[in-house]
Amino acid sequence: MRSLLSPWRYVYLVQERPAGECIFCDALAHADDNESLVVHRGRENFVILNLYPYTNGHLMVVPNTHVAAPSSSTASQRAELMELASACETALRAAYHADGVNLGMNLGRAAGAGIEAHYHLHVVPRWEGDTNFMAVTADTRIIPESLQVSKARVKEALTRLLATPDGPVHA
Repeated sequence: MRSLLSPWRYVYLVQERPAGECIFCDALAHADDNESLVVHRGRENFVILNLYPYTNGHLMVVPNTHVAAPSSSTASQRAELMELASACETALRAAYHADGVNLGMNLGRAAGAGIEAHYHLHVVPRWEGDTNFMAVTADTRIIPESLQVSKARVKEALTRLLATPDGPVHA
């Protein structure tokens, strides 16, 4: 069995965070979606770019309520989360020509959750052969596109997907 190590993420995972702060709640409350990297706001969830992406276009679907697990969400919150994940998958395939998409949640510190108190679903585009020598030999991951360019690209694809005759759904 092979293991892919990403030690550069460890520092982020174990860093101390001030009590009571939640990056997701802060982003949801922020008025400027460009600054907060929010790509789409739904009724009960929102889509945001990951500030520490594994690849370009790395999105997260996050409940508007501050809860630690899907079991603490309502059925309608979970349903919209999955609808948005599906739209994100389609948008990433269109915007980035992704060959595949990883969907995943890390619930609890033991499972690798960087933000334990506010669960979220990662939606990560993947390509055939997307591993490269830099991560293995230089302990460096190459992310060639800025977050703002990624945000514009994904937002355009999601807006097109979620549009209705009256404008974007849940905008």
